[in-house]
Amino acid sequence: MDAFYYTIFFVLGAVFGSFGNVVIYRLPREESIVKPRSYCYSCKSQVKWYDNIPIFSWFILRGKCRNCRAKFSFRYPLVELIMAGLFVLSYHYVGLSWDLLEYLLFIFGLVICTFIDLDHMILPDEFTLSGIVIGLVGAALNPNREFLDSLFGVLMGGGFLWGMAYLYWIFTKQEGMGGGDIKLLAWIGALLGWKAIPFVIMSSAIVGSIVGIVAARKQKAGLKTVIPFGPYLALGAIFYLFGGQTIALWYLDLFLPGLN
Repeated sequence: MDAFYYTIFFVLGAVFGSFGNVVIYRLPREESIVKPRSYCYSCKSQVKWYDNIPIFSWFILRGKCRNCRAKFSFRYPLVELIMAGLFVLSYHYVGLSWDLLEYLLFIFGLVICTFIDLDHMILPDEFTLSGIVIGLVGAALNPNREFLDSLFGVLMGGGFLWGMAYLYWIFTKQEGMGGGDIKLLAWIGALLGWKAIPFVIMSSAIVGSIVGIVAARKQKAGLKTVIPFGPYLALGAIFYLFGGQTIALWYLDLFLPGLN
């Protein structure tokens, strides 16, 4: 039965990844994510259903439009593969449960926000603010979670980044942390609880610093190099979901015994 469910969630993830590609492209451009159907952005011809099969169609068509032969980005199957893999991991870790539904919704939003932030340096409120509400409602309904833990996660996550951004502005008179990042970490706290926040901040800071140093050397812009931080917060949350929770709780128990 596990093989059956792994297959189901892989296919489900790929389908949601295909829809996610539409949202990633259209939402920042304020276009409808429902109409029209998927179409080639070069020749404007609608993509036939048999050319819109997640993952496989891109390889069958060799990454090109059937009509005009314009190239389709490899990102399309990549997003679908990432979503499919994370859906399978979610089932593997929590099985068929209320937690699984929350994880799938969370992952769907994180993947979309990651790629929108990479493209446009924005994190849409449609996901971050609604994610906070859904996370709090889920904590009130899910017997495996506690509402206060979720509420403290929102306050701790959003409050920490807001405080850092405010201090940066005081000393530099420049904006160093976008409001979207603050809302994203509050959303992460709403689902994962306050104990996840230190781990997410630390892991995202480490990965983001490494990428930032590489980008600064490549762009030769030094400390003025601007990189989106949302993808690294999302990555830290994914790490926590799939194994990092054990590390985080061990760390908390080491320095703050009695809180777990």
